[in-house]
Amino acid sequence: MFIVGRFILGLLAGSKRQTNVFWQLLDVASKPALWLTRRVSPKLILDQHIPLAAASWLIIAWVLVAMAKIDLCLQAGASACQ
Repeated sequence: MFIVGRFILGLLAGSKRQTNVFWQLLDVASKPALWLTRRVSPKLILDQHIPLAAASWLIIAWVLVAMAKIDLCLQAGASACQ
């Protein structure tokens, strides 16, 4: 979510985003995911595409974890998952 918020705020703030306090906060919060994505991705991927790649694998991971949680709840019964 930090990466998406960073993208939206970057569109709104324009060229002055580097001086925006909220942009800096979102930038710091999203750095670990961006750093990890840059490390595992091939050099063929441009730096400007790293946020999109990071957001993509985070969304995929979130969906997989949600599916696993639903599966565990179905196995354990609905009363155990409340």
